[in-house]
Amino acid sequence: MGGSASLIPRDLLSEYQELTFLSKQEILLAYKRFSELLPKEERENACSARVPKSQILTLPELRANPFQHQICHVFSTSESGDDSMSFEDFLDMLSVFSDSATSDIKSHYAFRIFDFDNDGILDRKDLEQLVNCLTGQGEESQLSSAEMEQLIQNILEESDIDKDGTINLSEFQHVVSRSPDFASSFKIVL
Repeated sequence: MGGSASLIPRDLLSEYQELTFLSKQEILLAYKRFSELLPKEERENACSARVPKSQILTLPELRANPFQHQICHVFSTSESGDDSMSFEDFLDMLSVFSDSATSDIKSHYAFRIFDFDNDGILDRKDLEQLVNCLTGQGEESQLSSAEMEQLIQNILEESDIDKDGTINLSEFQHVVSRSPDFASSFKIVL
């Protein structure tokens, strides 16, 4: 672990602790895991490198996650749109999914992950994609049109407080606030 600490300047390590919900040890472990995703010749400069999305998706915590592509998309600051991640993007992702993150932070990012078209609301299309991700998109697990419509209608009846046919962030957070196990189930463990 001492090797990782020497590659992150002390002032930067302190800044990461202040800006995330991660401890010093978790940040150092994150640095080690992030570095291991890079080719050997780039590992010394992990703080300034970008890891391709294909490598991020090899992490066991994301490999089986039905929202893996959306997670990478939401946390990536890549200007090229390739959803690659910098070390700081990686830290942000781990911070949001940590046990220490607040329910408000977790619900904000969950909303962004479920907002597949990035328009700031969960509409019927987003909800259908969400259900398909959760149930699997194989033929044997796919819901019929009628079942999908009924489920989306039930979700909207439960969540759409202003009855506009969509779920906005505050409506989503209201629903999540009534689900005490949400925060504990929305995590990635280092």
